[in-house]
Amino acid sequence: MSGIADRVARQKALCAGFGTNDQASKYLNQDYEVLQRECLKAGTLFKDDIFPAAPESIGYNELGPYSSKTRGVVWKRPKELCANPQFIIGGATRTDVCQGALGDCWLLAAIASLTLDEEILARVVPSGQSFQENYAGIFHFQFWQYGEWVDVVIDDRLPTRNGELLFVHSAEGTEFWSALLEKAYAKLNGSYEALSGGSTIEGFEDFTGGISELYMLHKAPPHLFKVICKALSAGSLLGCSIDITSARDTEAVTFQKLVKGHAYSLTGAEEVSYRSGKEKIVRIRNPWGQVEWTGAWSDNAPEWNYVTPEEKSKLDCKAEDGEFWMSYSDFLTHYSKLEICNLSPDTLSDDSLHKWTMAVFEGNWRVGSTAGGCINSPATFCSNPQFTFKLDEEDDEHYDNVSGCSFLLGLMQKNTRKEKRFGRDLNTIGFAIYKVPEKFKGCSNVHLGADVLLRQKAVAMSSAFINLREQCDRFKLPPGEYIVVPSTFEPHKNGNFVLRFCFEKNAVASRMEHPIDAKIFEPEITEREIDPHFRQLFMQVAGKDSEITVFELIQILNQVTKQRADIKCDGFTLETCRNIISLLDKDGNGTLGLVEFTILWEKLRIYLEIFKKFDTDGSGTMSSHEMRGAVLEAGFQLNNELIQAVVHRFSDDTFSVDFDSFVGCLIRLEMLFKMFNIVDTTKSGTIQLTLGQWLLLGMY
Repeated sequence: MSGIADRVARQKALCAGFGTNDQASKYLNQDYEVLQRECLKAGTLFKDDIFPAAPESIGYNELGPYSSKTRGVVWKRPKELCANPQFIIGGATRTDVCQGALGDCWLLAAIASLTLDEEILARVVPSGQSFQENYAGIFHFQFWQYGEWVDVVIDDRLPTRNGELLFVHSAEGTEFWSALLEKAYAKLNGSYEALSGGSTIEGFEDFTGGISELYMLHKAPPHLFKVICKALSAGSLLGCSIDITSARDTEAVTFQKLVKGHAYSLTGAEEVSYRSGKEKIVRIRNPWGQVEWTGAWSDNAPEWNYVTPEEKSKLDCKAEDGEFWMSYSDFLTHYSKLEICNLSPDTLSDDSLHKWTMAVFEGNWRVGSTAGGCINSPATFCSNPQFTFKLDEEDDEHYDNVSGCSFLLGLMQKNTRKEKRFGRDLNTIGFAIYKVPEKFKGCSNVHLGADVLLRQKAVAMSSAFINLREQCDRFKLPPGEYIVVPSTFEPHKNGNFVLRFCFEKNAVASRMEHPIDAKIFEPEITEREIDPHFRQLFMQVAGKDSEITVFELIQILNQVTKQRADIKCDGFTLETCRNIISLLDKDGNGTLGLVEFTILWEKLRIYLEIFKKFDTDGSGTMSSHEMRGAVLEAGFQLNNELIQAVVHRFSDDTFSVDFDSFVGCLIRLEMLFKMFNIVDTTKSGTIQLTLGQWLLLGMY
């Protein structure tokens, strides 16, 4: 219950503007300004009890408390490491980011790329922080996390060994913004060890809120160099790496000084005059700050002798900082992957840059309700969440000579690093795209079933179903309306996700699900219309007072359902029968009279017809995946979140729903809708209650 309340509160906060680029949410409710003010007033240095200077903050396995790799670690503040520590000296540069004893070169490559854009860096590293003015041992950084920006507070105690920083550090040793940034990111993900191993894309996205795409260079499209140039001119961040074939190859250095299994940043692309023609070259940065390519177009290569001094000066070809040039053809030959992070419009304020149109949605898969798996599981596939989008404008440029509307679609599963310490595997995720049938064009207030989705082929699909944090692909489709169905590969897998659309031109996207509504079945029965035989039976069970109590109702319903071989019933509970009486008891005496009981009997007859209709295999129970259709047939339109709540509450451990649970579900839904409508006197769709009123309603 508290988890649902937290989710509702978060939804309200997001609607109020919290979690946006302009107004980051306070991570774990820690407010930097309040905490700094309290420390300055008390004359103390901040100590973060949530992410303490303790072994558990470093790691849990290879960097665990009893690991030889963490022996001798001492946590120290920068003022204990040097006489005059600085937060940033002369602006953040790529040489401020040197790797330590942690396998997070992917993160450092992302941080190094971040320093190329002061505006983006200022978004992650808020200004006004220093070791001199208002120093209280507290710092803060801001990251994008699964659809929202969060502000993460840390103290400045850093893990050291033999008087030196254990992890990220600056080349000079007196500049600490990068080490503190790494600590904040470690806190966000649970520990330093959680940062070990990864893709530069992940860092790019968490620093910018952008959406990334991946190119395998052995099958690079012919227009990729143009894509790279356009991405760099749009302010995108780019990373590249060389695949390894075995664990032995990890960080192995080739004879031309390229490092395998290592994350690099791609920071420039140019076409230079060379000899009598043009040569495409790319600039690459090693986050180690050293170990540079020694082949063609490297710092002292003879190719530079054929480039004009003006071009050579502009390209800064001999800086000893781990950054180097190489030909584009060598890049395709020696590197395996290119990752591009396309920035969102709210990250870019420069109007001269090309900006994508973005749409972001959160969703989840829940076993028994919305975890339908891929199309290989046709019985459950259509229960997955669904989203719709409309493409109107075609691209201005067509690199591949094919007209259409370009867009990126990214499906990201949440909290992947935090769960590493518990040994939880990533889900294998992907998506399918379908054309919207003519009948449903312009509609987002429906949830399409097997009669629609299983009768047509997907027009596009994710390139693969993968067990990575994100699956992202670039598509080009003709103008029109489409449906996206994100899913895990196998059904019955719980997971939370973010689905992001990134359109080349203006386009719209929306969640596809039923609006919450009810058309409640209300039998109109008067005492005169009641069948005499039914009246006689009622008098026999009701007794002298002609009223049926909750305990008598339990006996009646259980006796009747026991006699039926076509349905399974565990027995009506006291709670369900009390809900029935609360719903139908017009005179408020806590019992059911003849008319009230007759209305109940008519409702049960309708409920039984619906139940048997959706018990498609005749087992006497319904699959929880069939609850959406059954509840809709009974008059209740529910969104995915409510369907999940219904299944959680009314299905058994095999995700089956028997008849008594089905009746209990419909009775409770009817009661909740009626209670809301009674209290919503203005018919505005919202209600306001005092605590006492809320508790009173909750008791019924």
